[in-house]
Amino acid sequence: MAETALLWFRRDLRLTDNHAMYALEQWLQEDSSRTWMAFFHIEKKRIEDPCPHHDYFFQNLEAFSKECKEKDIRLYIKVGKIGKVFENLGKEKEISAVFFNEDEVPRAVKRDEKARKGLKQAVFYPFKDAHFHASDEVLKKDDSYYEVFTPYYRSWFKKQKDKPFRTDPAFLASRQVNKALSDKKDRDILKEYNKQAETKWEKVKEQDALDRLDTFADDPVKYYENERDILAEDGTSRLSAYLKTGRISVRTIYEALLPKLEEEDKGAGTYLSELAWRDFYNMIHVSHPDLKKKELKEAYQSLSWSNNKENLDKWKNAETGYPVVDACMTQLNETGWMHNRGRMITASFLVKDFLEDWREGEQYFGQRLIDYDPSSNAGGWQWAASTGSDAVPYFRVFSPIRQSQRFDENGEFIKKYLPVLKDVPARFIHEPWKMSEEEQEKASCIIGKDYPEPAVDHAVQRKRAIAMFKGEDE
Repeated sequence: MAETALLWFRRDLRLTDNHAMYALEQWLQEDSSRTWMAFFHIEKKRIEDPCPHHDYFFQNLEAFSKECKEKDIRLYIKVGKIGKVFENLGKEKEISAVFFNEDEVPRAVKRDEKARKGLKQAVFYPFKDAHFHASDEVLKKDDSYYEVFTPYYRSWFKKQKDKPFRTDPAFLASRQVNKALSDKKDRDILKEYNKQAETKWEKVKEQDALDRLDTFADDPVKYYENERDILAEDGTSRLSAYLKTGRISVRTIYEALLPKLEEEDKGAGTYLSELAWRDFYNMIHVSHPDLKKKELKEAYQSLSWSNNKENLDKWKNAETGYPVVDACMTQLNETGWMHNRGRMITASFLVKDFLEDWREGEQYFGQRLIDYDPSSNAGGWQWAASTGSDAVPYFRVFSPIRQSQRFDENGEFIKKYLPVLKDVPARFIHEPWKMSEEEQEKASCIIGKDYPEPAVDHAVQRKRAIAMFKGEDE
């Protein structure tokens, strides 16, 4: 009896350099009677919970479906609870194998278990794809997990990196199942969701990701070492959203940067270390399943957070009165992306100035960021909160004023996202409340009216934060 395989797409929306697709092609070549079908599952609650993060992903999914069609590949889409969807798949089509790229985070592991139970007759074949190295590939000599990044990176760097997996879409198209499933209703649900999205993102195609890589690898990577922290500069790769949706793979990026890495280019080396952080936080999440919920450092699991909804809303709505914080939050709210330096600044402010629970910030970023990755985001928030693995010491509290002066010296970034401050003189752009009444009128920016007064005194809050972590707060 002829065998049929399912290629289950998840966070790997691409037709080039896809590990599971490559493995499927090898499987098909072993037996000319074998066939396959491309498949994507949408959890119903994701459709029922619109937010920029979901909007961006589903717009990428719809674009990916069209790209498949251009290659004569039919991507079947089903909406519903995963166990039931896979159970129905087994009833509609005799499926003997499921090829998919593995996701190691706890929630994904539970999802995959439900899929296996729903499609009991099939053999599931997982493949490493989203990261350079799986969580168990970079371990200490005693086979335990690393907790500190630097020694992890030294070991990680020495590991052989996979080359891109080349596939033949034409061959795959020729071996598809004919008219496998009816999914018009499900496709209509996806289309209707995307129609309702507040933002329609451009450049959501696989080719857009490859073009961005070409641009970054060709020139900006040279300046990455020195400009990646400057808020007003386009000094970052801007590849994070493409990595999140799987529009591009880490292998393809590595191959593009290899010539510069071989020349020991500092910018390329620094960027590679940033990609290593993705692997590190994935490993941390696997070894600490409660990463999103519980502080890794036991001593800080009972901190007395303020739980001040008014301050939390001020942070979310870019109304803290600290220009750099508000500009970064505006960038997030308007674009679905935030500069990495901005993520550190705003996270530190929420936790160390407002003394708010880091989980509140992690959840908000999870809704708003188009490149949201649960492991990296939770790891980053625990880093900023001084509660996680290899985190910033609790007594290191970012000054929003000093950060602003260092990384947006002339206030270009601030003025871009906070036009109300566009006429504020450079000497006051980081602390506009220091302007005299006459200077405020001249700048058309009355503090407390056109732009808020600082919600808190940083110097005071810094002392309170340190006391809280020491257990000395009242």
